[in-house]
Amino acid sequence: MRILLVFALGLAGFGQEWTVLVSGVSARLRGVSAVNERVAWASGAEGTVLRTSDGGTTWKRLIVPGAEKLDFRDVDAVDEKTAYLLSIGPGRASRIYKTRDAGMSWALQFQNTDEKAFYDAMTFWDARHGMAVGDSIEGKFVFLFTADGGAHWERREVPGALAGEGAFAASGTNIASWGRKLLWVGTTAGRVLRSVDGGRTWAISSAGLETGASAGIFSVAFRDGRHGVVVGGDYKLEDRAVRNVAVTEDGGVTWKVGTGVGGLRSVVSVMGKGLVAVGPTGTDVSVDGGLGWRAVAGFGLHTFSVGKGGVVGFGAGEKGLIGRLRW
Repeated sequence: MRILLVFALGLAGFGQEWTVLVSGVSARLRGVSAVNERVAWASGAEGTVLRTSDGGTTWKRLIVPGAEKLDFRDVDAVDEKTAYLLSIGPGRASRIYKTRDAGMSWALQFQNTDEKAFYDAMTFWDARHGMAVGDSIEGKFVFLFTADGGAHWERREVPGALAGEGAFAASGTNIASWGRKLLWVGTTAGRVLRSVDGGRTWAISSAGLETGASAGIFSVAFRDGRHGVVVGGDYKLEDRAVRNVAVTEDGGVTWKVGTGVGGLRSVVSVMGKGLVAVGPTGTDVSVDGGLGWRAVAGFGLHTFSVGKGGVVGFGAGEKGLIGRLRW
C-alpha cells in the first residue's frame, strides 16, 4: 500500500514527478518539513504528527501528550531527530513543542498567555535560532524569537501594522530567512516585512499581490539574500489567478508581479534549478526566477517542503494526503 498514483511533466529539460503516499491518517495536514530524501515530518489537525524515515514509504504517527485537540499548522525539523511543532489558536491554544528524539517525547517550550495573541507560523535558520509570527495587536506585529533552541522565547512588538493585518496560518511558510540576519515575513495585507539585523528592526514594502478579507501573501521563499518570491491568492476563490505571485531581485525592497500561477498557492519553495508553487488547486513550476510558470499535472495540497539536496520534496493536504515530488 505504498504508491497510489503518479503524475509527471517534462519542462524545459527538467522533469517533475508527483507520487501520492499513504499516510495512514485522515486529518487535514498543513505542516510539513523535509530533512532529506529519507526523513520528513508532517502535522495537522486533531494533534496529528507524522514522521517518515524511508522516503515516505511508511509514516509513523507520533503522540504529543495533552495535544489531541490541537491544530499543528507548522512543523520545522532542524535534523533527523530534532523538530519543532506550532499549534494555532487564541490564547493558550498557541503553543510550541520540541522533540530531540525523533518524536518519542515532546517538551512544551512556549504557551501563549495573551488572549489577544494568535501565532501562525515559525521558521528556524539553524538549530538554535528561530522565529514565530503572530497576528498584529493594536497596530503592532507580534513576533517571538529564540536564540537557545527554544528554551526561551522573546516577544517583540513591531509597529506599523495595518488594521487587522496578520499572517495566514496556512502552510507555515510565510516566513523566510537567509543566513543569520536576513528575514522576510509576508502578511495578509500583501506586504513584506524585511529585516537585515536578525529581527531587531524592520522595513515594509508592498508586493503588489491581490488583497482582501481572504486574500494576501501566503508564502515567502528566497534563493539567496536578494532573489525571492511570494505567492498567495484568495482562499475563498481558490481558482482565481489574479496577481498571486511576485518576485524581487533586491532583497525585498521592490517587487514585480509575475503571471501563470493557476490559482491560490499557499506555499512556494526553491527546488532544483527552479521554483515550485503548491496550493489546493494544483502545482506550478518556474525556471525563470518566478516571472513565468507552468502547471504540473496532479492534485491539490496545502504545504510543501524540499529536503537537503533540493531534488525531493514532500507536500501535505486534505484528508491526510501526502505527496512526494522529485525534480
